[in-house]
Amino acid sequence: MQLLNLGLTPYSEAWDLQRRIFEGVVGGRGEDTLILLEHPHVYTQGRITDKDNLLFDPSTLDVIGAETFEIDRGGDVTYHGPGQLVGYPILNLAHFKEDLGWYLRTLEDSIIETLKYYGIVGFGIPRRTGVWVGSDGNEEKVCAIGIKASRWCTMHGFAFNVSTDLSYFNLIVPCGISDRKVTSLEKLLDRSILMDEVRQVYAESFAKVFERTLVEKESAPIALA
Repeated sequence: MQLLNLGLTPYSEAWDLQRRIFEGVVGGRGEDTLILLEHPHVYTQGRITDKDNLLFDPSTLDVIGAETFEIDRGGDVTYHGPGQLVGYPILNLAHFKEDLGWYLRTLEDSIIETLKYYGIVGFGIPRRTGVWVGSDGNEEKVCAIGIKASRWCTMHGFAFNVSTDLSYFNLIVPCGISDRKVTSLEKLLDRSILMDEVRQVYAESFAKVFERTLVEKESAPIALA
């Protein structure tokens, strides 16, 4: 399957690209694809977002230079920004396993495998999709996951905090979970880390748990007709 490494990409451009690739995959014209990128500061609201979890107003967004989008993935509100590895796997699950529960757990496993490389134990929590670290009762979320699926094809994906400025999460109740905090790989390691390194480690982890060979493409497709 193809891998697209896009770097810092405005949310609207990435969303349009996702939709083009998704339509191709659904229609049998496109390849299974993993997009890896970062976004400028943006808050995205999933289909079940509770507006009480938005602690900002439009003027605040102007001050901090952030955008907001209401989108078609599952889940509540979350934040994306520089220093966060965002992944959008656009897959036809008929090529893997037609089971959304399996897909979500395997996506979690790809992050857990990445954390393992750095000596960190990550895990899932039932009914709280994403990847967590810490001990019982004091878990912190290091990666949020929210997807959309249609005709067994997936889009949207995960947001893995690598060197993210976690203060931006103070303007929301992340994923609607008020009793747990968020953290980052850098905070857990107590040292700086290069995004390019984490991106490579993650790609290898994804390839391992999904049992696929990733072939990096130099640029995103313009259209899938």
